[in-house]
Amino acid sequence: MLAKRIIPCLDVKDGQTVKGTNFVNLRHAGDPVELGKTYSEQGADELVYLDITASHEGRKTFTRVVERVAAEVSIPFTVGGGINELADVDRLLAAGADKVSVNSAALRRPGLIDEIARHYGSQVCVVAIDARLEADGQWACYVNGGRVRTDRGLFDWAREVNERGAGEILFTSMNHDGTKEGFALDALARLAGELTIPVIASGGAGEKAHFLDVFTRGRADAALAASVFHFGEIGIPELKQYLREHRVNVRI
Repeated sequence: MLAKRIIPCLDVKDGQTVKGTNFVNLRHAGDPVELGKTYSEQGADELVYLDITASHEGRKTFTRVVERVAAEVSIPFTVGGGINELADVDRLLAAGADKVSVNSAALRRPGLIDEIARHYGSQVCVVAIDARLEADGQWACYVNGGRVRTDRGLFDWAREVNERGAGEILFTSMNHDGTKEGFALDALARLAGELTIPVIASGGAGEKAHFLDVFTRGRADAALAASVFHFGEIGIPELKQYLREHRVNVRI
């Protein structure tokens, strides 16, 4: 069985790491390069950096951040935010990223997934899906950083992403984001059962037991979290030791 992965996520705005709750109320969390170095040294398996504003000026700032991360961090990292065409992928891979994450642009133009997979290989293409469980009991996909609802449902979109050649899916439950009350286990388990590619779980980590739940009951391949790592609430070495003690295969 492949080892389960622990992935800190760093949302970058104006060159600094920020974190919010339910996609709003942002607060500063530190320098993204220094945080990345710390996580690498602590045993994180990968990192995800997201440019959450992705304006033209933000892209210049973010590219410099990616270059600095590549120079300082020894583990694989994924970057996302404002990727709309292959030229954006070229820019970020040239800056040192290992993978790219696409979200809004892929929903608007699904062929982008095929293009990235064909040009660079499926392993480079991570498709992020931000979805909310609505009052009618259905999961709806959102774009523009969770601001705009689409007519696509989580599960049918995830199956299409899989078929188009993405290497893995990063599913964030908007209902759970920043709440620290646990991951969306039922939705994650369904995704794991319906897809042939790895699923990264995001949204809701608050304590070590939540990571155990997401790997066992949620059947996720990787778990992504932000604030519990950024603000020192959970240490990665102690988390991995805890998971090992509960028979979850993680790299230590």
